[in-house]
Amino acid sequence: MRMNVTEHNRLAWNRESLGECDWSIAVDSETTSRARNGDWSVILTPKKAVPRDWFPQDLSGKNILCLASGGGQQAPVLAAAGASVLSLDLSEEQLAKDRMVADRDGLNLIPVQGEMSDLSRFADASFDLVFHPTSNLFVPDVNPVWRESFRVLRPGGALLAGFMNPSFFLFDHVDAEKRGVLEVKYPLPYSDVTTLTNEERTHGIGGRSTLEFGHTLEDLIGGQIKAGFLLTGFYEDYWEDAATLLNVFSPTSMATRALKPAG
Repeated sequence: MRMNVTEHNRLAWNRESLGECDWSIAVDSETTSRARNGDWSVILTPKKAVPRDWFPQDLSGKNILCLASGGGQQAPVLAAAGASVLSLDLSEEQLAKDRMVADRDGLNLIPVQGEMSDLSRFADASFDLVFHPTSNLFVPDVNPVWRESFRVLRPGGALLAGFMNPSFFLFDHVDAEKRGVLEVKYPLPYSDVTTLTNEERTHGIGGRSTLEFGHTLEDLIGGQIKAGFLLTGFYEDYWEDAATLLNVFSPTSMATRALKPAG
């Protein structure tokens, strides 16, 4: 029987959100209050703040799509900074965190449940900015995400995207933690669906229950160019040593700023 990746990851992220993982702890009112006064930052990757010059100087009146970034973290901050924000996420529990903060602090934020690679509900040129933190590792093919983001952006709009360093998926991180040694084990592109056993896919591995996919740089960066974007910004980020031994040796994620040409 073919596995329904979308449904599997929806349920898995609901569990993660209810368990208050790092990406499911909503910001407090002090954070949104500071954002209203111009003091704010958000992340696309685990640690490094997105450069402020990647955003419009003034977010007031800007329409932002927070793509697969529910959890009450980035979307409320951008809304408090003045934007009109639509937060699209697969997990209703993650969206509930966005809705809670929006209701609590009176923010212009609309949570909508949906899948990141299907934005067909939105008209062409609907948004000034698409904010897409590291989450495309949960879809088998990242290219539809880039194509749909390009379509829904207005000319001159920007896609800010974070993603895992493909090298992360070369290793068995559970085994590396046990042995204290990193050893290349898997080829790229990587897929939990084809690599893990049925039991591992059903019950999770290494404390996680999501199905993940390691994409190539050709798809992650080349795919944005192929969709029509012009890359104007790039940085790498580290995680924590406790999260992966790879963190000692290499950045584990990266982020890009890509523009939809104005003309």
